[in-house]
Amino acid sequence: MLSIIGNAIIIAGVIIIFIGIIGIHKYKNFYTRILLAAKIDTVGAITILIGIVIKNGFSFFSLKTLLLLIIIVILEPLTSHIIARTAYLSGYKIEEQNLSDEKDT
Repeated sequence: MLSIIGNAIIIAGVIIIFIGIIGIHKYKNFYTRILLAAKIDTVGAITILIGIVIKNGFSFFSLKTLLLLIIIVILEPLTSHIIARTAYLSGYKIEEQNLSDEKDT
């Protein structure tokens, strides 16, 4: 039974990642894309790793997987923030055409 629940959560994580990839291709703005990429990485990785832990049960492997999960939750948003902040500080501007395109959709 735990294997079925674990597989379902893993499949949900893959679906979240797939929908997020479609969302990344929809938007043209760099800052919107970096925000979506951060959310996809974090949420998709969390669901997949939780599914793996549930599927394998509690063991030393699950403990290592949970440690990896904690590292991912801390570092992935931090790295995307650093990338966006570096782009902003280096003078990367949002094009006016992209702003009007996103308002229309």
